[in-house]
Amino acid sequence: MIKLIEHGVYYVDGNVAEKGLPGEDAKAAASKTIAAGILKAHNEGDEGGILKLKFDALASHDITYVGIIQTARASGLEKFPVPYVLTNCHNSLCAVGGTINEDDHVFGLSAAIKYGGIFVPPHQAVIHQYMREKMSGCGKMIIGSDSHTRYGALGTLAVGEGGPELVKQLLGRKYEIKKPDVVLVYLKGKPGHGVGPQDIALAIIGKVFKAGFVKNCIMEFAGPGVSGLSVDYRNGIDVMTTETACLSSVWMTDEKVRSYYKIHGREEDYKKLEPGNGAYYDKAIIVDLDKAQPMIALPFHPGNVYTLKDFIENPADLLRETEKRAEDVVGGKVKDFPLLGKIKNGRVTADQGVIAGCSGGTYENIVKASHIMKGKSAGFGNYVLSVYPASQPVNAALIKNGSISDLISSGAAVKTAFCGPCFGAGDVPSNNGFSIRHTTRNFPNREGSRPQDGQLSWVALMDAMSIAATSANGGVITSAADVDFDEKIPEYTFDDSSYKARVYDGFAKADANASLIFGPNITDWPEIPALSENILLSVASVIDDEVTTTDELIPSGETSSYRSNPLRLAEFALSRKDPGYVAEAKRVKALNEDKANALKGIEGADASSTDIASVVVAKRPGDGSAREQAASCQRVLGGGANIALQYATKRYRSNLLNWGMLPFITDDESLFIGGLERGDRIFVKGIKAAIENGETSVKAEIYGKEGKKKDVTLSLGDITDSERKVLLKGCLMNYYKSENK
Repeated sequence: MIKLIEHGVYYVDGNVAEKGLPGEDAKAAASKTIAAGILKAHNEGDEGGILKLKFDALASHDITYVGIIQTARASGLEKFPVPYVLTNCHNSLCAVGGTINEDDHVFGLSAAIKYGGIFVPPHQAVIHQYMREKMSGCGKMIIGSDSHTRYGALGTLAVGEGGPELVKQLLGRKYEIKKPDVVLVYLKGKPGHGVGPQDIALAIIGKVFKAGFVKNCIMEFAGPGVSGLSVDYRNGIDVMTTETACLSSVWMTDEKVRSYYKIHGREEDYKKLEPGNGAYYDKAIIVDLDKAQPMIALPFHPGNVYTLKDFIENPADLLRETEKRAEDVVGGKVKDFPLLGKIKNGRVTADQGVIAGCSGGTYENIVKASHIMKGKSAGFGNYVLSVYPASQPVNAALIKNGSISDLISSGAAVKTAFCGPCFGAGDVPSNNGFSIRHTTRNFPNREGSRPQDGQLSWVALMDAMSIAATSANGGVITSAADVDFDEKIPEYTFDDSSYKARVYDGFAKADANASLIFGPNITDWPEIPALSENILLSVASVIDDEVTTTDELIPSGETSSYRSNPLRLAEFALSRKDPGYVAEAKRVKALNEDKANALKGIEGADASSTDIASVVVAKRPGDGSAREQAASCQRVLGGGANIALQYATKRYRSNLLNWGMLPFITDDESLFIGGLERGDRIFVKGIKAAIENGETSVKAEIYGKEGKKKDVTLSLGDITDSERKVLLKGCLMNYYKSENK
């Protein structure tokens, strides 16, 4: 179904070609991609190959916007210079912490009034559906503090980043990035019966993620197969591109996209986008949609992909492989995995089904699910199906065409727009429950799993149609391709009366005299120190997993309520991966109170010019969410650096830099395998001067309990001049404060 081409290709007369147009070199041809045109229109400087981009709009949800506004406020914010949408789709439920979730919402509305923002109240829309409906536009660029900020199917180049990158935009600064490679995703053919957008997305993820084929690239979708897909279908594929580790995505647009904008009352935001003839791409992915099949991604990553046919015919071997992966996840803390016990009479039975969020809760997904469920029952013992329409306008359309009534009659629980099932704040399975979901992720430590407490859930990703087919079959895993149902979709009518009644649109109407309303949990950032002349890094945690997710660096779920309180949230840092980390980080931070004693035995270190900080050592940290708290929690606990073989995503490395943490990389794998241990110290002499002088690597000395162990070279990678300034000041907030003096 999928073929990878690892060298440059051309798009000639609508086909993939090895050669471009006569007389045209690759550099000129590369400017013909859709992505290149959008980047050029938003670039306000190209120094040394570094783009400086200005975005058309910003988006955040209620787990991230408080910290962003607090950082921007401390840095001199006066008003939002571009439309900034504050949605409330993550902490919609006040599950823990008393009033603090709703306090954040009150703060968000007060900020929208004061600074001129757009405030979308809880239960109105998930962040990405609202941005699709109201803020996208062909040729636009949007940045969001959520990793699934993807509106490429609507001709919008969108990037998910950590909060500090949004702060830069709020303060009139630019998003700096090395010009990314562009990868052609060439679609041909048409999906068959029962094959949905999640199936296509999972197939692509399964092929490219582990190989890093599109890491930090832009995926550009083109080819004859695009026209055969509805816009909803394209959106469903597009939002999942985040799980490939790409930077962003964009699609060619056509009359179906024009119709989408017209239906949503914004036809002026449409323009035709397509690659220029002879456009050059750095790589290509050929996707034959005719050969696509329903898929399943088994725990604990969307890249663990199999066809549903193979899973249904051979469940024992695949579930046994999953249990082996679980042994690494839980570190032996959970015994007697019962996953193989889900097999009954040769078939696997799930405990729960969920269709939700920016990927699953779209109009067409839910209509097709309702067609499959009509006249059937979703209530079989412990099995339950939950459905979350992605916005109130989608919900209203589903009510009008009878889809909601059919789902409710089947026993499905139909709920409001909410992202919780994706990260463990809603529909959490029972211990050892097997949940099938059309959501975006199935990482460990998300949907209720707390291995350190002996709790583990098993989440597999599937398309909404196959989840509905499974629900109609008593929870027995079933492919939608094997079920007869009507795939015709009633025409969609967008009714935004709910938005007009509830959404506050204050852009360009900032009220400087308005007051921010603070709840007791909303606190300012603690003081962050500037970089010292030398730094002694004490190892607080060593993680030898191949990839470490942001969920493992700072858990989601119950911790989300505390993200407006930096110090309180920091108590959860690495809690599900390394429960001893917080205490060790605090111990290291306290060493600065008696540096002369703590620096004894370190050659060339003196208390007047050396600070002591903790460091996390992990092979490839930062896969997954854009949450800045994965870095900021380490920072407020006294963290000064990470050491990695490489960073899993650009956004996590950006978070480290923006919080003043040295993003060291090394090619010495021995440091991760029986090498560095908790309590080992790494002395980096002259780190401040090295950064001031533009150096890209530094020499360091490793000390163990018995004294000096070895020398090592640590690389800083590609760092822009402005990023160096941020590191020197200690964090982005300090840098802006110093500029405003």
